[in-house]
Amino acid sequence: MSLRSLVSLVVAVIAVFILCAGGLGGLLGGSAAADCVPATTTSAAPTSPFVTPTVWPPVHGWNSEQVGNAATIITTGARLAVPGRGWVIAVATAMQESGLRNLPGGDRDSVGLFQQRPSQGWGSPAQLKDPVYASEKFFRTLVTISDWQAMPLTDAAQAVQISAYPDAYARWETPATRLVDAITAAGLPAGVLACPAVGPWTQPVLASVGSGFRSAARPGHDGVDLSAPRGTLIRAASAGTVRTIRCDAVHADTGAEWGCDRDGDPVRTRGCGWYVDIDHPGGLMTRYCHLDQPPMVTVGQPVAVGQPIGVVGSTGHSSGPHLHYEVHVNSAAGPNGAIDPVPFMAAQGAPLGTTTATAARSPRHL
Repeated sequence: MSLRSLVSLVVAVIAVFILCAGGLGGLLGGSAAADCVPATTTSAAPTSPFVTPTVWPPVHGWNSEQVGNAATIITTGARLAVPGRGWVIAVATAMQESGLRNLPGGDRDSVGLFQQRPSQGWGSPAQLKDPVYASEKFFRTLVTISDWQAMPLTDAAQAVQISAYPDAYARWETPATRLVDAITAAGLPAGVLACPAVGPWTQPVLASVGSGFRSAARPGHDGVDLSAPRGTLIRAASAGTVRTIRCDAVHADTGAEWGCDRDGDPVRTRGCGWYVDIDHPGGLMTRYCHLDQPPMVTVGQPVAVGQPIGVVGSTGHSSGPHLHYEVHVNSAAGPNGAIDPVPFMAAQGAPLGTTTATAARSPRHL
């Protein structure tokens, strides 16, 4: 089976995006600020978005095993909404560290595609032998680095890896770009693109991140919790148009209305409480849940980035004041459209989280 057929089969199952602006090359020139932000719909479970085909055809001198590992890296980056520049950096890094092979060992206690070391906090040896886990760890570190998209590839890779040979990654930029371009060009379907993520973006509140996106303990948690005190202003993360305003709070046992004129309960209540959905260019949508009172905006109203839209509360399924924040792609308001807000917001230059003394203890909610 050809590479085109294999990749088409994979993406037909997981609905991976296409690249805009003429393919991957549009992401790599100039300031590398990413003309498009790739995004995918994700399954409810925080697992690999696809099963690697048994046999991949060789591409550009890389054998089937190596191409399969590169495809795993790329698809993991897409699932985490990391811009395409990040995929090239990650693939080039794996080319240098392991030759795109999932190695069982290496220098000292190094393991896997990226030769990450358990002794340096990357994870257990068993975890690092999982290409999806290893790729996630690489990308989640990469997007925390300031201006990583504008750095030379070798500098960005070194900032993640802290290698004894910091200049070694540079030689792999062209091979990595060719391989990523071949894989992403091999029949990816149109119509499932969130492109571009028009800026600027800002944090909806400045607060520590509590419960994360679709953790193993909470696979149905489609956003992140930002632990801000009651009454904290919530701001639109980017410019857009208000799509939805709703009170969503019902009794867990009966489904009868609980109402949003009082706090919810972590056991007795279900729903988002007072919430707002905002549509943004490129099929992106943001959601803001558990507002303390009716929002300050109306359906159909245009909003500017940073404009106040409500205040933090604890309505709906909530154990204490906080903002539950979601990012969706493809204009899909349901779970299939949700992506992890943490890497997405980091890629927009507005990373979530702060260690301010006013941040409350993390509550838990749906």
